[in-house]
Amino acid sequence: MLDSPFDLDHDSAYEHWREHKLASAPRDLSTLIVEINDPRDLTSAEHQAVLDRCRLANMAIYASRTGDDPSKDIPVAMGRAFGLNSLDHNPGADEDAVTALTVQEDARHRDFIPYSNRPIAWHTDGYYNSTDKQIRGLLLHCVRPAQEGGENELMDPEILYILIRDRNPAHIRALMEPDCMTIPAHTAEGTTLRPDRTGPVFSVMQDGRLHMRFTQRSRNIHWRDDPGTRAAVDCLNDLLRIPSPWHFRAKLESGWGLIGNNVLHTRSGFSDGEHPRLLYRARYYERISGT
Repeated sequence: MLDSPFDLDHDSAYEHWREHKLASAPRDLSTLIVEINDPRDLTSAEHQAVLDRCRLANMAIYASRTGDDPSKDIPVAMGRAFGLNSLDHNPGADEDAVTALTVQEDARHRDFIPYSNRPIAWHTDGYYNSTDKQIRGLLLHCVRPAQEGGENELMDPEILYILIRDRNPAHIRALMEPDCMTIPAHTAEGTTLRPDRTGPVFSVMQDGRLHMRFTQRSRNIHWRDDPGTRAAVDCLNDLLRIPSPWHFRAKLESGWGLIGNNVLHTRSGFSDGEHPRLLYRARYYERISGT
């Protein structure tokens, strides 16, 4: 990590990166929103506007004119336009690897919070994936919003990294330990469907980019048992709880979507009306090209 801003033993690169990041990071939700016509046929100006925001904040919100069109071609084409091609076939996804997030009470989905109307705490997607299949890109496309609730809080992991490191670099060191966070195995009827997944919260990928793997869930998670890790996790949760200029809250409307490099996000609880809430979720192994 020579000259990397994420090298804890070399502060000069970090200070330079930090200064630029904080000076350019958006501080208002409206600056993340880009109006587009159709994600399946972006103009060069629309593409550039979305990319510009992803470069600054690791995310953008697009407001398209597709309304409640349920075609999955919309999110798939949007992802492809930004170099997102390798879809993660997670267990709850449909056969095409795009997940329909709506209330589902069948045996396959009913035990998992994303398919309920309950709130979801801060997390990045795929935190239970193996190290060779980390989720680096995420796209959420709204077909129908909930009648009430269903908002997302959003935060750029790079900003959170800065806030933690500024408090105490030792917290970052603890959160980068390879055995920092373990998601226990998922078993059903005596069968192991997924083994334990152990890894760091923050890591630096081969391309030098920062990656975050995190969930704020309090059950079915094991943290490394030492004072340094406990202090680091307390600091992380404290910073997520305290409002800042870099905390955003948004509700995606029909035809709107979130595209980004797997940023931190939540979901508030919601209630449906006559037509149930439906979002499509696509997870990718790549980052957005050019960010």
